[in-house]
Amino acid sequence: MRPYLQTIGLVFSALFAVSCSTTDGGDESGPETLSRLQPSVELPVPTLRRLTQVQYGNAVTDLIGEGVVLPTSLEPDESTNGLQSIGAALTTISPRGVEQYERAAFDLAAQAFATDERRARIVPCIPSAVVDVECAESFIADFGRKVWRRPLTPTETETLVSIAGDAAVVFGDFHEGLVYAVAALLQSPHFLFRTELGEVDEETGETRFSSMEMASRLSFLLWNSTPDSELLDAGESGVLVTDDGLERQVNRMMDDPRIEDGVRAFFTDMFTLYELDGMSKDPTVFTHMSPEVGSSAKEETLLGVIDLLVDQDADYRELFTTQTAFLDRKLASIYNVRAPAREGFAKTELSAAGGRRGFLGQVSFLALNSHPVSTSATLRGKFVREVILCQYIPPPPSDINTAIPEPSADAATLRERVAVHLEDEFCASCHQLTDPIGLGFENFDGLGHWRTYENGEEIDGSGDLDDHDFATPWEMASLVATHPAMPTCLTQTLMSYASGHSLGAGEKDAVAYHSEAFEHMDYSFLFLLKDVAMSSAFRMSGEVL
Repeated sequence: MRPYLQTIGLVFSALFAVSCSTTDGGDESGPETLSRLQPSVELPVPTLRRLTQVQYGNAVTDLIGEGVVLPTSLEPDESTNGLQSIGAALTTISPRGVEQYERAAFDLAAQAFATDERRARIVPCIPSAVVDVECAESFIADFGRKVWRRPLTPTETETLVSIAGDAAVVFGDFHEGLVYAVAALLQSPHFLFRTELGEVDEETGETRFSSMEMASRLSFLLWNSTPDSELLDAGESGVLVTDDGLERQVNRMMDDPRIEDGVRAFFTDMFTLYELDGMSKDPTVFTHMSPEVGSSAKEETLLGVIDLLVDQDADYRELFTTQTAFLDRKLASIYNVRAPAREGFAKTELSAAGGRRGFLGQVSFLALNSHPVSTSATLRGKFVREVILCQYIPPPPSDINTAIPEPSADAATLRERVAVHLEDEFCASCHQLTDPIGLGFENFDGLGHWRTYENGEEIDGSGDLDDHDFATPWEMASLVATHPAMPTCLTQTLMSYASGHSLGAGEKDAVAYHSEAFEHMDYSFLFLLKDVAMSSAFRMSGEVL
């Protein structure tokens, strides 16, 4: 019987796949008055953003409860222009992905009703019979609203109640029937995709995201998960298209501990920390390498981000100059310092004698931007240029040999081998932008361990960043932190992340506007995050679909 009912679920999903433009429930009327005079922006055509794997997991946990076993195999996330948030707006679901989401939906739905405690948590009534239409309607209206991030229409509710009733008759159990209704909800595009299609403001004639759509946009930006009941209520009431209503919810959400999840998600995407989960290094070359290094390095960076930018609300630039680190025993061995705790992570202060400070001295950056058996001045310099400063580095021509010569008696260090490589004028045009920065990290090997010599030759850790010389990576950290392009780059990246699209030329003034306010507010990331969430660029839509 189960395969037959699974087919019902698939058909149900297919039916709703053609109705993603269903209008939201609730009163969307109300004036929109921006609190500050903001520059106009070139608004993109709205799209449907697929939930990332982390968002999917966060949402399911919020819906069903802690302890749920999440699926390990789902449609992979794709990065576009450096952000998975942008890739989510451009990717769809493959036929294999449909099967994966179906299996996951049924497994999660079964877990939701596996214990009396979980049943009581999500079902607001006690059934009077195997088929209890009234109780099923009550559950589906409430739970379905949370899953789809909007009220269900009467037709949608009726269809789901019918699915639950049919399954309950087959299995002789009311809650087993609800399993199939929940599975249908979780494999529907209304859950898997963020429906943010816009509406016309009848008073101004402008296009904007509706109040219900704003609830979803805010929740995934600030918490990286689905809206809670209070935010859904605010969306349904229509207040999220007003300045006051929006600001009340933004303030509430930023005071909630879940803001840490949103901040962690942004910096994971910006710094590509998700790649650490699958990082591979040759353990015969890097003796400190072990399977847990990648996850430990990722957690070190994120703990530091939360401590500095959320808990302390400190100057963002300190992220590149701080001597505070969060280390476990594995990272302490790589950094050659005493572990601050016997188990897990603990806060410690690094000595200047160790040569490293800030994010650019962490394993997450140094190891991720290296090769499996060696360092890479090009990758490290390219990361600083593109991710920290938002400066474009063109790819090499397809017919150019990009290989760097192997170590030799005449060229033992990477600096010497790069010098030989740069004798080719085509290579030099791009490598002159990256390598003078990347060579400044050569005191750190491909895993991030400090070294003084390479192949018996003393390493020269000097370099140049936009006509400013530095002698060591310590000095370079200060140059990166004070680079005039950095505040604008962070602003641009956050706006792209929040909106799910690469910013165009028409949005340049908006980036400058928010970047100037960010600098004026002492480079507070929390201020910038709120400023973007309240911005017209985040609230306005290109057109109604």
